[in-house]
Amino acid sequence: MTQAPTQARTVKLVYFAWVRERIGVSEETVAPPAGTETIADLVRWLKTRDEGYEAAFENEAIVRAAIDHHHVKPDAVITGAREIAFFPPMTGG
Repeated sequence: MTQAPTQARTVKLVYFAWVRERIGVSEETVAPPAGTETIADLVRWLKTRDEGYEAAFENEAIVRAAIDHHHVKPDAVITGAREIAFFPPMTGG
């Protein structure tokens, strides 16, 4: 019995403000490796891609994330996400 080839899951990543500036792109589509299940996993993987990502996510605790336009915590599961956005903390009122 042959198995159908599995297509790597892809997700659109969008970067805002200084996160975008450090990475050098405003958006991209990526195929995270197997085992990348949460926002925190995704950030850890992104940091390995190059020094721009490492700089952008140097302090993981302050970068915020949203999955499909809903703010989420680092332990949020990314399965099924179409878009994940990363941005610095917002201030103002």
